[in-house]
Amino acid sequence: MATTEVRISPEDVKQAASLVKERVSEPTVVVIFGASGDLTKRKLLPALFHLEQAGLLPQQFRIVGVARRKLGNGFAEDMRQGIMEFGGVESGADKLDQFVGKIGYHAMNFDDNDGYAGLKALLEQHDRDFGTGGNRLFYLATAPDYFADIVHRLGAHGMAKPEAGTVRVIIEKPFGHDLESARELNDDVNTVFAENQIFRIDHYLGKETVQNVLVFRFANGIFEPIWNRNFVDHVQITAAENIGIEGRGPFYEKAGALRDVVQNHMMELLSFVTMEPPASFAAEAVRREKVKVWTSIKPLNIFDCVRGQYGPGIVGDQMVRGYREEERVDPDSQTETYAAVRLEIDNWRWAGVPFYLRAGKRLSARVTEVTIQFKQPPMLLFGTHMYGPCSDIEPNILTMRIQPDEGISLRFGAKVPGPQMALCPVVMNFNYAQAFGSSSANGYERLLLDAMLGDATLFAHRDGVEATWALFTPVIEAWAKKYPQTFPNYEAGTWGPECGNELIGRDGYAWYGVQSTAKQ
Repeated sequence: MATTEVRISPEDVKQAASLVKERVSEPTVVVIFGASGDLTKRKLLPALFHLEQAGLLPQQFRIVGVARRKLGNGFAEDMRQGIMEFGGVESGADKLDQFVGKIGYHAMNFDDNDGYAGLKALLEQHDRDFGTGGNRLFYLATAPDYFADIVHRLGAHGMAKPEAGTVRVIIEKPFGHDLESARELNDDVNTVFAENQIFRIDHYLGKETVQNVLVFRFANGIFEPIWNRNFVDHVQITAAENIGIEGRGPFYEKAGALRDVVQNHMMELLSFVTMEPPASFAAEAVRREKVKVWTSIKPLNIFDCVRGQYGPGIVGDQMVRGYREEERVDPDSQTETYAAVRLEIDNWRWAGVPFYLRAGKRLSARVTEVTIQFKQPPMLLFGTHMYGPCSDIEPNILTMRIQPDEGISLRFGAKVPGPQMALCPVVMNFNYAQAFGSSSANGYERLLLDAMLGDATLFAHRDGVEATWALFTPVIEAWAKKYPQTFPNYEAGTWGPECGNELIGRDGYAWYGVQSTAKQ
């Protein structure tokens, strides 16, 4: 199969970037609860430093880490190491020392009222010393069990709605574990913060390739006219990981693949692929169209939802243990590490088009992608004797690769050079790294800057959170009542259980992706 590359000159990239207005945040103190955890060191601080390097943070900017351990000045130096190790930054990088000098720490238990009083005094001191103007961005990077308590105590100590400045709060997923808990948490947070102060973060939405789904659809007039049931045969969305749970046994035992990936990341991807054009790219307009998609999905049939759990196997060339042998995992665990669903969107654009979603750990490769198969032409003018080196005329396939090989490819048929009418599929391929150069960005840069600017376009609203939980809660409850008898049912290093293949095979399809060479 021939492949052609799409290339963009560095001059074009620079010219496009020069036309974009810089988005510099207001003076702000970013307060990170749970700052001693891996997320802060691996993602948040490297992201904030990249914003500093890009000149998108003001001089009047400070960071306060909050956690229970007494780390003192050692916290800032630990964050320096994290920025270098996980942010791809050299020890002598410009602005690094200046940035580390803006990092502070406040030790307290999350249920300690005296600790909140001390935190309030510290933030007010920052306002006086550094001119941060009462602006706060609270980031809850803690276990979900602490979310409601921290929010209520911030409110009780007058830190949710101060007399001066703007206060916002970022809440990490999981936002609830079913519909009832999500509603309860929403109600708890809304008693302290107004909805426009709340930023429910899904780091997938910070990925350039996810945002580019909207650009691809709505900035290119060639595709939108065929983006509907008249031309699309079916859609597949895959979120595969080759890693295991990486020591997060207690968390994953409560979550599982459906809660951890499908209900949030994959539903966000689905909404970007299927939503109607919003009236504008303002937050409310985008959110409205996303919720319309989620509430248009037909109630899921339990027979269209399958699950799996990995056993021992070989990933790459290394033998790995099964899920039940992982640290701090029940040896008889019934938690799914693989989930696949078939769904339909019951609206004018997509009625009758099947959508297949699958997510799993310890699969054969790390890949997240959206594959759209278009319908075949109504009449095949080229007989089987004209196929040449190809055994069949293959359908047109559009693939949007989210990670790790970010890009877009389009498969179509072409004539093989020669005196006969011989056909063969070719692939036109666009690769982000080749076109724009590699980037050390981790997705949090865009989301943190948006939150500081008050732009909620790429964050979840309570209506959307509850709509997706309403869809999957019946499945979660049904699975809890009937444990699978076959776990583990796929080897690590494979593409999941046979029930996943059977799910899509019932409609005469097979999964696309790096493992598939089957004709559809």
